[in-house]
Amino acid sequence: MEPLLIAGIACGAVLVIGFLMTSVVVERADVRDSLRRLEGYQIQDVRDQEMLAPISERVIAPVLEGLSGLTGRFTPQGYRENVAHKLVLAGNSTLNVDRVLVFKLLGLISGIVWLPLILVLFGLGGLFGLMVALFGWAASFMFPDVYLSRGIEKRQHEIAVQLPDVLDLLVISVEAGLGFEQALERTTTAVPGALSDEFRRMLRETRIGATRAEALRAMDERSDVPELRQFILAMLQADTFGVSISRLLRSQADEMRIRRRLRAQEKAQKAPVKMLFPLVFCIFPSIFVVILGPAMISLSRTL
Repeated sequence: MEPLLIAGIACGAVLVIGFLMTSVVVERADVRDSLRRLEGYQIQDVRDQEMLAPISERVIAPVLEGLSGLTGRFTPQGYRENVAHKLVLAGNSTLNVDRVLVFKLLGLISGIVWLPLILVLFGLGGLFGLMVALFGWAASFMFPDVYLSRGIEKRQHEIAVQLPDVLDLLVISVEAGLGFEQALERTTTAVPGALSDEFRRMLRETRIGATRAEALRAMDERSDVPELRQFILAMLQADTFGVSISRLLRSQADEMRIRRRLRAQEKAQKAPVKMLFPLVFCIFPSIFVVILGPAMISLSRTL
């Protein structure tokens, strides 16, 4: 009886202590939530003020800052500039150079995790398991670069596809009597997208003192789209030689529409070549199994 009594008392004490600790934690969480709702409330205790911050700012941000300082010591300066240029081309406002380098560092360290994960957890041994672990490690390390490249490709395609429609609206607005800046502002409001964002940024740069030529060249560096570069060069020549803007915009709209059609035809012609590999390695083997499988079974039974 005595061991059972002692065990019961111990369990009861643990339950009471857990209940009290849970009550204290819940009470403190309620107090913090109430303090967050109070606007202009001055917290006297520094620790309480720090605890009001979310966990991402208290824990994750210092860790990422330390890792970014570590990557900054061993990363070449040219590589950082290359990553910064890719972020500009991708139009990514959530990432920066330090975060990309931290993700690549984590991908490099992930090799320590991939090897025991493949060999022990999944039970893949030998050369095949080693190759799978190496593939996972390489994919983790190259994922930030692939993500940026896909973002750049998607944004450039969106700009190239939207350019003829934007130029059509610009032609209509300019021929209706609006100036180029007023027509551009009205068009960017009507057509959302990456190209409209770039044009709005160009308008802001001209309003704070930059010339139209400087703003157009900066937009070309941020986008790196051949169709947009051609339009920018035509605009610069029109400003230099005094060519009519409406006539220039109409000719550029017609040409960009033709280039968009040629781009679509090029992608359509590439489709059969891209479909060849899934057909050969995925569809044809299954067809052969369905068609030749019964014949091979009958032949094996006959022989």
